[in-house]
Amino acid sequence: MDIFRHRPLGLLAPALLIAVAGCSSADDSATVAVPRPDAKTAAVCRELHRVLPSKLDGRSRNDPEPRSAYTAGWGNPAIILRCGVVRPPKMIDPKVAEGGDPDAIAGGVNGVDWLMEKQGDGTWRFTTANRTAYVQISLPKGMSAQEDGTGILTDLAPAVKKAIPEGIASMK
Repeated sequence: MDIFRHRPLGLLAPALLIAVAGCSSADDSATVAVPRPDAKTAAVCRELHRVLPSKLDGRSRNDPEPRSAYTAGWGNPAIILRCGVVRPPKMIDPKVAEGGDPDAIAGGVNGVDWLMEKQGDGTWRFTTANRTAYVQISLPKGMSAQEDGTGILTDLAPAVKKAIPEGIASMK
């Protein structure tokens, strides 16, 4: 019996399994930077996380990595929520308030004020205004602010109103 004749196939199977495992992905979650809010903001963000909807504009909850009470996600590719972010510079830009910035618009949906910003890569970002914490929603590529944004902001409005009081957010 020639034991060396069967050894190449015996070594091929484990090598093939390692190669397949290395090429596959067990987790399709997005990865996001987790905000680091101050203690007061952290408390309202944790409350928001507790009351967020399980579905957003028909998309199921799919939280990003690393898991945090300050982030949430829905769908794949994910719509990402981050709570406790810093104030966006355009929030205090007079051109935005006057309607003179084509890439930033202020408005409200169901009692929650938002700043809508077109990003350099063509994606859209919404940030709450006139609340004690800044909550930011980022749409993935291919989603339109006009077509998709209204449903998303409408679905989020009850949770934001319940968890994030009206007021001035910290300047952090």
